[in-house]
Amino acid sequence: MPKLWDETMDAHRRAVQDAVMETTVALVGEHGLASVTMSQIAKEAGIGRATLYKYFPDVQSILITWHQRHVTAHLGRLSQARDHADRPVARLEAVLRGYAHITYKRPQDGEVAAFVHRDQHVIEAQQQLHQLVREVIAEAAEAGAVRDDVSPGELADYCLHALSAAGGLSSEAAVHRLVDVTLSGLRPSRAEDRTASHH
Repeated sequence: MPKLWDETMDAHRRAVQDAVMETTVALVGEHGLASVTMSQIAKEAGIGRATLYKYFPDVQSILITWHQRHVTAHLGRLSQARDHADRPVARLEAVLRGYAHITYKRPQDGEVAAFVHRDQHVIEAQQQLHQLVREVIAEAAEAGAVRDDVSPGELADYCLHALSAAGGLSSEAAVHRLVDVTLSGLRPSRAEDRTASHH
């Protein structure tokens, strides 16, 4: 019985936190970060201020927690995409398409984005993302599907910078084309291309 109670309480806490975070993001989007108060958030989320303060000390901590959850979920989705593909080149493509799609769907501007992207957790997430991309590139290079004249780390930089452009694109089809172009830059040079470049 106590285990069931703990699970019920955990689910309740999670539901309260989710409601608070979604309410906060909506209020900040509507009124601006400086205008939103903890009292407003509590009222809109349908909880008391004392309850709100049990979960979060201030508005900024709510936004950071919200963003951390999103980043963790995105990294999890990219890892799943990698794990569901069977060949090295398919794993690479799955990760790059997943990242481009996330970038396309993510709000690119606004006060919330500007605030949360200054936090340390974003730097750590970017390092994890870079490592994930670098690893799938290295694996594909070992299989002969990706060029090996440039280090996997540099190729990961290339991919992440190129695919960050997905945030400014107007359609899923354009995102798909961007990934295709990025992947073509990773392919090994054909022998005749290398020979031609020496003449």
